[in-house]
Amino acid sequence: MTTSWMTKAIRQAQQAAQCNEVPVGAVVVIGDTCIAAAHNAPISQGLPTAHAEILALNAAAQAIGNYRLLGATMYVTLEPCLMCYGAMVHARIERCYYAAPDPKSGVVSTGLASHAESVVNHRVECLPGTHTQEAGDLLRHFFQQRRG
Repeated sequence: MTTSWMTKAIRQAQQAAQCNEVPVGAVVVIGDTCIAAAHNAPISQGLPTAHAEILALNAAAQAIGNYRLLGATMYVTLEPCLMCYGAMVHARIERCYYAAPDPKSGVVSTGLASHAESVVNHRVECLPGTHTQEAGDLLRHFFQQRRG
């Protein structure tokens, strides 16, 4: 099932790229139901917090009528940043699968998730997922185009 949810996140990332946003997509799943999907939109929304994960968390909370997303899993095409990881902690996301690693600002790659576990009251299990090459290619292509 992980593959199909990550495929849905990849489709969201492709939509972001079509909107000239950094191609990151996210979906939130509870059980075997996708309750929210979103893509990056900080430029189009004029909001620095409009990352795919934040938008998906907000939509998921509205969908179930509760800001606590107990038992939920997030699938995201890029390893989460500290802001998005913090939002997942507050929402009580159970686990997060990410496709492409982010060695500069990803919470797993930088060790921030491990450190956060010692100071927060909830642990989000962040794990590498599927579609690593596809998600990475989307990001590389996007930034190559922007550089000219």
